[in-house]
Amino acid sequence: MSESKSFQLGTIGALSLSVVSSVSIVICNKALMSSLGFIFATTLTSWHLLVTFCSLHVALWMKLFEHKPFDPRTVIGFGILNGTSIGLLNLSLGFNSVGFYQMTKLAIIPCTVLLETLFLSKRFSRSIQFSLAILLLGVGIATVTDLQLNVLGSVLSLLAVVTTCIAQIMTNTIQKKYKVSSTQLLYQSSPYQAMTLFISGPFLDKFLTNQNVFSFNYTPEVLAFIVLSCLISVSVNFSTFLVIGKTSPVTYQVLGHLKTCLVLAFGYVLLHDPFNWRNIIGIMIALVGMVFYSYYCTHENQKKTIEPSAARETKDGESDHLIHAENGAAELNDIAVSRAPERKSEKY
Repeated sequence: MSESKSFQLGTIGALSLSVVSSVSIVICNKALMSSLGFIFATTLTSWHLLVTFCSLHVALWMKLFEHKPFDPRTVIGFGILNGTSIGLLNLSLGFNSVGFYQMTKLAIIPCTVLLETLFLSKRFSRSIQFSLAILLLGVGIATVTDLQLNVLGSVLSLLAVVTTCIAQIMTNTIQKKYKVSSTQLLYQSSPYQAMTLFISGPFLDKFLTNQNVFSFNYTPEVLAFIVLSCLISVSVNFSTFLVIGKTSPVTYQVLGHLKTCLVLAFGYVLLHDPFNWRNIIGIMIALVGMVFYSYYCTHENQKKTIEPSAARETKDGESDHLIHAENGAAELNDIAVSRAPERKSEKY
């Protein structure tokens, strides 16, 4: 199997793992929060990251991957930034309407495109921009219901968008710059993410819910769902780093909107959530945008792969001509040398 085919299979596997695990954890958390009343999202996320780190530590002990330390300041800063972005997203949801929160999530894609264009000199074709516009329109129709604005909520949403974009761009650039895998980066950064949320989580949840996470009634059913949520989160966190490392932050955000559409559909089928024609039309438009985005990305990636190959073939062809010319010249020199004595003898 060629390297390009194995890379494509690895990318498809990462995308599939991300979708399945993310949809599963959303349904699990929805049951935990809506049905069982455990509404402490930030604290739960800190537990997710703690379990992820412990699982990776066991995997490291079993020699399933190799520990590769790199710049500690980068790791600490990246971990704290990731934890902060999660906390800000939770605050944004707490201080805004659901509709405005969905708009916040939609703003992550254009913000990521803008940051990568300005600071990483990355260029997005008009076809990619067109497909992203269709995608955002569809998700907006399917998810955005009401838009209630307030100053504090708007500021928190802006900070959440910026920190999330930077964190996801850093996930991609760090893996490429330091040549570390998604597992190695997640293993080193997850303790700092967990610490950031573990410290701030109870205060944030208290501020948003007016309830204390430590005084909650932890029934066996609640504990079972918490454990299940933490186990699924290992796959979610791993696949997030894997997808961003293999593709790009923008592709990960597109995948995130696919998950949103799937969550809406599964919520209607499994949890009997309210569903209407607006949701259906929005999901269909979003799926069209995703198909266009996938097609254009695949086409442009193949084009980028073919161009260097053609350049190498041309260069190799030129080298072959030079070699043949040099060999021809060498043969002529050999003939001249071999015939020189003959001419000399004829002269004398």
